[in-house]
Amino acid sequence: MTKIWDKSRLPSRHVSVGPDRAPHRSYYYAMGLTEEEIAQPFVGVATCWNEAAPCNIALSRQAQSVKKGVKEAFGTPREFTTITVTDGIAMGHQGMKSSLVSREVIADSVELTVRGHGYDALVGVAGCDKSLPGMMMAMLRLNVPSVFMYGGSILPGRFQDRDVTVVDVFEAVGQHAAGKMSDEDLFKLECVACPSAGACGGQFTANTMAMVSEGLGLALPGSAGAPAPYEERDAWAVESGRAVMNLIEKNIRPRDIVTLKALQNAAMLVGATGGSTNAALHLPAIANEAGIVFTMEDVMTIMRSAPYIADLKPGGKYVALDVHRVGGIPIIIKALLDAGLLHGDCLTVTGKTLAENHADVVFPLDQDVIYPVSKALAPTGGVVGLKGNLAPDGAVVKVAGMKVQRFEGTALCFDCEEDAFKAVAERAYKPGDVIVIRYEGPKGGPGMREMLSTTSAIYGQGMGAEVALITDGRFSGATRGFCVGHVGPEAAVGGPIGLLKNGDKIVIDAEKGSIDVLISDEEMAARRAAWTPRKTDYNAGAIWRYAQNVGPAHLGALTHPGAAAETHCYADI
Repeated sequence: MTKIWDKSRLPSRHVSVGPDRAPHRSYYYAMGLTEEEIAQPFVGVATCWNEAAPCNIALSRQAQSVKKGVKEAFGTPREFTTITVTDGIAMGHQGMKSSLVSREVIADSVELTVRGHGYDALVGVAGCDKSLPGMMMAMLRLNVPSVFMYGGSILPGRFQDRDVTVVDVFEAVGQHAAGKMSDEDLFKLECVACPSAGACGGQFTANTMAMVSEGLGLALPGSAGAPAPYEERDAWAVESGRAVMNLIEKNIRPRDIVTLKALQNAAMLVGATGGSTNAALHLPAIANEAGIVFTMEDVMTIMRSAPYIADLKPGGKYVALDVHRVGGIPIIIKALLDAGLLHGDCLTVTGKTLAENHADVVFPLDQDVIYPVSKALAPTGGVVGLKGNLAPDGAVVKVAGMKVQRFEGTALCFDCEEDAFKAVAERAYKPGDVIVIRYEGPKGGPGMREMLSTTSAIYGQGMGAEVALITDGRFSGATRGFCVGHVGPEAAVGGPIGLLKNGDKIVIDAEKGSIDVLISDEEMAARRAAWTPRKTDYNAGAIWRYAQNVGPAHLGALTHPGAAAETHCYADI
């Protein structure tokens, strides 16, 4: 049984149709394709498979299932891979400068592969933090029919009769340094914390962006929930392959799906679940690929209005597996739809609206992982935006699980994370300090590193409530405590965070949404006049190139103008 496709408007006509494409077809015959397969739409099946970390190790298996679904629906899958930089391994050293840069490389490499080979559609499978937004950015940039699929979360480890994640290991480093954990227990913990393939299990960046993929409508509803080792992931992969063929037939494209209202839905989901602060970077970047201006401030406004309804780590007690057991992300979406907090009329990759997809979902009452909005854990969301004379462009703090949301203290300044971590490890700080880590922004790092090693060490020492930390860099979605990131403008461009001095009094108020240093405007102006730019050690290569192009964090750390500047769309070539 075959299906006759009209390729006259598909990009693959440029590599497969007509006498002048005989050389191109000869390559496909060399790879074993038949004449019928060459006449079908070419579907790129992109994964971030590698052996760098458990986040990505199961993606190759899932890609084979995607290809099966594409073939069953009369498409011709063409598998390829791209890079990832895995934060858990890059964390705490210079390798973390590669992390955010990798988001752009992933999007660029998928774009170039699809453009170069004339693929008609795309199924993207991603497992680690930056690979999820990177893959979604590529889909919107290309605007060919596309389906995103998460590779799945890791299973929780067990240590001393409790569930643990890799964050427990990072915090154990601080406990060990403080003499609260033995060498033996630290070793035992590191051996059991990550027992399977999959991305970090809490509501950290990977699971946050996986939830975003369903909320945006780019992923099949329910597809993000099953952990990586579960065989049902393969069933979702088959269905994702089938779904993309339906999108080709109906000519439904990512920019039809990712509208301003869809982005607002995604931000609401992040706020309602105490998701990663990194969503404030990734949602504006995804929006940029669709030609939509959606800033960090826009994201934060929505997040602040979101009821906090998910008791998930790091602020709560449950992990992604627990969400899956009670019904997955559709339960969260259903709770917010029922409360009128999502735009239910947004189109999705099923060809139906968000509301239609979730019409038959029944919210389970016999569980305490996800709460109905009427019984929310807190009336406002788990992620809050801040502004003030210390962050005129804004900053972000995760307040999920925090009891105290105001901190007043004195600045203790460091010009790189290594110096701050050394001071923390040596306990060279005191209660009431606001630890400042600067020159770690998108340009100044370069690369806007995450500070999980430092924040976890503080928490592990039992000082999480005694100090605050602010940075123009980022925080892992796993960070907890009074930690303010994305402070902008960054120090490298003369932002106020670069003008701080030890002993300056800083007031952070998450309830009011403010962050200020208590010095006069005249003093600030005098410091700015005396400030001089700093150089980095990255003066060649990919990280240097990134620093030349990257924009400010509050706009998404963008490196190109996006769809608004397009004079053509790849899907229409």
